[in-house]
Amino acid sequence: MVDVLDNKRAATRFRILVQIAERQPAVSQGEIAEEVGVTSQAVSEYIRELVDDGLVEKEGRSRYRVTNEGVDWLFRAADDVRRFADHVTGDVLGAMSEAAYIATDDIEEGETVSLFVEDGLLHASPGDEGPATGVATTDAEAGTDVGVTSFEGVMDLEPGSVTVLQVPTVRSGGSRAVDDSTITRHCDDDDRVVAAGVEAVVACRRADVDPIVTFAAGEVAAEGAERGLHVTAVTTTDEVGRITDTLRDAGVSYEVLED
Repeated sequence: MVDVLDNKRAATRFRILVQIAERQPAVSQGEIAEEVGVTSQAVSEYIRELVDDGLVEKEGRSRYRVTNEGVDWLFRAADDVRRFADHVTGDVLGAMSEAAYIATDDIEEGETVSLFVEDGLLHASPGDEGPATGVATTDAEAGTDVGVTSFEGVMDLEPGSVTVLQVPTVRSGGSRAVDDSTITRHCDDDDRVVAAGVEAVVACRRADVDPIVTFAAGEVAAEGAERGLHVTAVTTTDEVGRITDTLRDAGVSYEVLED
């Protein structure tokens, strides 16, 4: 297989041979050099190699013609480029324009679906009554994942927020310094709970609260808020700055409560 995308020299060789095929038999090395972006001397050297390899034949001064072997080489090289382009447009870019949603009901491939966010996750339901719609790229049963493309409209999504609840470090009393009811009062009302720091994790456990994560709490809280969730971040006092910095960088609304 001729891989003209493997390196710059192979690509230049391919482009010069194409230029010769377009201009034959009267070939201006200067024009080819300008078109390809190399020097005339470089074009001369490439042409000499193409002649030596039997891909081009010289008919006279500044007169060249692509041989049958050269035509075959161009076809093979063009097929390589075409397959690569098909891969980019079909597999790479196609995947980028397709997203996975949770099907609320059975959906058939090609069906128009309405799109919305529920519990922080993307959902799709049959029909076009929603403000945002797409077209299903796969069949799906209710509760399973379905591919969606051809998006139109904008999904309704109210931004969430984060409540940062501080827990003293162990030197200042740790989890014992926080009343269990304080933890449950704030956490029970929110969609998700994250924790940062050992004292914060223990305080949650004492209050029978199960955080969804006990590390990268700021990042998870920020993403949850961006998906419309209200999150409580239970964190030790020495971790508060790191959490709020992450929330601030993400542009998320938050409130810091005292322990």
